[in-house]
Amino acid sequence: MERKYWDETAHIYLRYMNPEDTDRIVAWRNQKDIRESSFSQNPFTREGHLNWVREMVDTGKVVQMVICLEESDEPIGCVYLRNIDRQNRKAEYGIYIGEGSFRGKGIGTSAARLMLRYGFTELCLHRIYLLAYADNLQAVKSYEKAGFSKEACMRDDVFVNGRFRDVVLMAILNPAEA
Repeated sequence: MERKYWDETAHIYLRYMNPEDTDRIVAWRNQKDIRESSFSQNPFTREGHLNWVREMVDTGKVVQMVICLEESDEPIGCVYLRNIDRQNRKAEYGIYIGEGSFRGKGIGTSAARLMLRYGFTELCLHRIYLLAYADNLQAVKSYEKAGFSKEACMRDDVFVNGRFRDVVLMAILNPAEA
């Protein structure tokens, strides 16, 4: 797996999440900037994460991988495909870089490309989509670099922290099927 889903230019690879990652993931997800870019503003708990692993990951509804540095094997974030719909061959993509010093360096774009390759080759997906805040320009730009295209802007779609926010829907189709 590590050999198959690694990027020698960005010096990262993806590996499946394991139980030892739990505390680190909970800490990452509770960081203010990560929570603010998430659609759920609720605090993230260990019990909630373990429950999510049991109900979603273990049942195949979600594939979550950890982004690791090639040289040190240090985990720095996560990518995932959720709402996996095998009948319609589609899933929703998500990412967060938990270690702040690695944000803004192109690692998110590289990790997205690796996860897209996984979704298209291993899961035989036809379409991978995502939702993002329209004003999160850095994320939107990264998604576009990874190959996603904007499909829609849903105005005032969510009410977060006392205000409505626009959400963009972005997607990519399996290039091997084009």
